[in-house]
Amino acid sequence: MLQMFCFLHRLIVSLHKTSIYRQEPRVFILYMEAQYSLTRAQRVRAAMFPETIVEGETVLTAQSNPDQPTNVQRLAEPSQLLKTAIVHLINYQDDADLATRAIPELTKLLADEDQVVVNKAALIVNQLTRKEASRRVLMQSPQLVSAVVRAMQNTGDLETARCAASVLHSLSHQREGLLAIFKSGSIPALVRMLSSPMESVLFYAITTLHNLLLHQEGAKMAVRLADGLQRMVPLLKKTNPKFLAITTDCLQLLSYGNQESKLIILANAGPESLVFIMRNYNYEKLLWTTSRVLKVLSVCPSNKPAIVDAGGMQALGQHLTGSSQRLTQNCLWTLRNLSDAATKQEGLDGLLQILVSQLGSDDVNMLTCATGILSNLTCNNARNKTLVTQSGGVEALIHAVLRAGEKEDVAEPAVCALRHLTSRHTDAELAQNAVRLHYGIPAITKLLGQPHYWPVVKATVGLIRNLALCPANQAPLRESGTIPRLVNLLLKAHQETQRHGSGAQQTYQDGVRMEEIVEGCTGALHILARDPFNRGEIASMQTIPLFVQLLYSYVENIKRVSAGVLCELALDKQSAEMIDAEGASAPLMELLHSPNEGIATYAAAVLFRISEDKSSDYRKRVSVELTHSLFKHDPAAWEMVNIFIQESHNLDAVYPPYGYSDLPMDGLPLDAELHEQYMPEMTYDPRQQVSLHTLP
Repeated sequence: MLQMFCFLHRLIVSLHKTSIYRQEPRVFILYMEAQYSLTRAQRVRAAMFPETIVEGETVLTAQSNPDQPTNVQRLAEPSQLLKTAIVHLINYQDDADLATRAIPELTKLLADEDQVVVNKAALIVNQLTRKEASRRVLMQSPQLVSAVVRAMQNTGDLETARCAASVLHSLSHQREGLLAIFKSGSIPALVRMLSSPMESVLFYAITTLHNLLLHQEGAKMAVRLADGLQRMVPLLKKTNPKFLAITTDCLQLLSYGNQESKLIILANAGPESLVFIMRNYNYEKLLWTTSRVLKVLSVCPSNKPAIVDAGGMQALGQHLTGSSQRLTQNCLWTLRNLSDAATKQEGLDGLLQILVSQLGSDDVNMLTCATGILSNLTCNNARNKTLVTQSGGVEALIHAVLRAGEKEDVAEPAVCALRHLTSRHTDAELAQNAVRLHYGIPAITKLLGQPHYWPVVKATVGLIRNLALCPANQAPLRESGTIPRLVNLLLKAHQETQRHGSGAQQTYQDGVRMEEIVEGCTGALHILARDPFNRGEIASMQTIPLFVQLLYSYVENIKRVSAGVLCELALDKQSAEMIDAEGASAPLMELLHSPNEGIATYAAAVLFRISEDKSSDYRKRVSVELTHSLFKHDPAAWEMVNIFIQESHNLDAVYPPYGYSDLPMDGLPLDAELHEQYMPEMTYDPRQQVSLHTLP
C-alpha cells in the first residue's frame, strides 16, 4: 500500500508539471486510464525486457527509493545476464567464424616473400589471439602455427618476430595450444629467440618455453636437445627480477633429476650467477626460484664445491631469518646439502650463530637441517667448534636431542655435532663439562638403548668416549648406566661380525659397519676404565675374555683399542691375573712387532704389568723381548718407559693419542630432489602490453 501511495503521489506531482494537466483535465483523465489499463504482466515484462517497450512509451515503476531496486527489478537481473551471455555467444561465434575464414589466407601471407606483408599478417594473427574464440580456432590449425614459427625464425624484422613470439605465447596458455606449439617443432626456434636483442621477444620466448616445460610432455628433452640450457644460463646476467624468476625456474625444471643438465649449468658459470642473485636481490619469488635451482645443484658433487667457492653458504645464510617460510626452508636444505663441502670455509660466523638459534625451533625440518649443517661445519674445524661452543651450542644441541625423541634425522646429526664440539679444540673441555652441567648425560646414554638405530649408536658411542676424557664426567656416566649398555652393544656387534666370519667381508646394519661399533665401544670403555670404580665394573662384567679375543682381530684399530682397555684393566692385580689366564701373552708378544706404534706400546705396557708378579727370570725374558722388538733401535727408550711405569699408573703420556677423528655426515642429501609446484602467479599475462622495464 505504501508503495502504491508513493507511486500515485509522484505521478500527480509529475503531471502537475506537464502541459497535459495544465491544458486539459479531460486529457489527464484519459492518460490515467491508459496507465491503469496496463496489466501486471505487462509491467513485469516491461521491467524484465525493456527492449520490448514501444519507442516513446514509458512505464512508471513503484520504486520509492532510487538507490533500492524493486522486487521486480531484482527479478529482472538474471534475465539481463542471460541476454548478455547470449550476446557474447553470438560475438564468440562471430569471432570464431572470422578466424576460420581468415586462416587459409593468413597462412599464405605469413609465407610471403615481402616482409611488409609478413609483418601485417603476423600483426593480424596476434590480434586474433587476443579473443578466446579466435585463439581456439588458431591453435587447431597446425598449418598456421607452423607458418607463425617459420615467420618468427626467418624474419629479420624485430617487430614481426615480436608479433610471432606473442602469438606463440598466447597459445601456450592452453593445453591445446601447448600441444600445437610442440608438434610444430617450434622449440628450437624459441630457444634461438633467447638471443634476441629485443627484450619483449626475449620475455615472450622464455615464458612460452616455461609453460611448455611445466605442462607439455617431452618439452624438457626437446629444450635440452636444442641447447636451451646453454642459452638460458647467460640470461642470469639480466637485471629484471620477474624475467630472472621465470628463467631460474626453467633451469630448475631442466636440471631436476638430470645430471647432464647440472653439469651444463656448471660449465656455463651458473653457480656464480645464482649465488649473485641470492646475494643482491630481494624479490621473494626470484629468491625462491633461485634457491630451488641451488637445492637441485647442491646434490651434484661437481656443482657443490663451485657453489661453496662462490660464497653460496654466506649468500644462503642471509635469508634464514626472513619472513618467507618457503625461502627459508629451501635455503636450509641447500645449506645442509652443501655443508659437507664447506668444512674449511671461512666467514661463517654469522651463519653458525643463526643455526644455533634455530635449534630452538619446533619445526622438525628446520631442526633436521640446522643440526645437520652444524654437524658438518664443526667437522675438523677448530674455529667453528669454538664459536659454536661459545654461542651456547652445547646446551641448544642437548635440548634438540631431548626434543628429537625417536626422530633419527635429528638425533644423529645433533649427537655428531656434540661429538665434534667435545674434542680437538681449545674449548673442548668446556664443552665436555657443559654436557654434564646441562643434564645431557642421561639423555645421551638413553640413545644406546633398544631399539638400535646404528648411525645414532655410532655417534653416541663416540660422544661418550669424548665425555669420558673429562674426569668430572666419569661418575655421572657410570651412574647413568653407560658401562653395561656399552658392553651389551659390544657383545651384540661382535656376535654380528662373528656370524659373517672374518676377512674382507664386513657386516653392515643401517649402513654402519659392525666393526666400527666394536671399535667404538671398546675405545669408550678404554677411556672409562681410567676411573678405578669404572675399571672394576667393566672387569666384573666378564669382558676380559672378549678383549683378549679382539687382539686377534683383522682390523688394526680394534687391536689398538683392545690393547688399550687391557692396559687400563691390568692396573688392578686381579684383572692382570685374569688377562694372563686368558692367554693374552701370546697375541701381545706378536703385537709387539706391529708397525703401528700405538698397538706396540699398549701391548708392551700390558705385558709389563701382567709380568710384575712373575719370577725374575720371566720378567727378564719379557724385558729382553720388549727391548729387542719395541725398542731395537733405541734400547735406552725402554728403560725410560720401565722407570715411568713403575712410578706412575697413568700411562697417557707414553701412549700415542687416539680417538675418533671428526666425521662429516654422509654427503648424500637428506631430502631427495622433490619437485615443488610452480606458483601460478608467476606466469606472464599476454594481455598486459608492458615493457620489461616497467614491470614492478
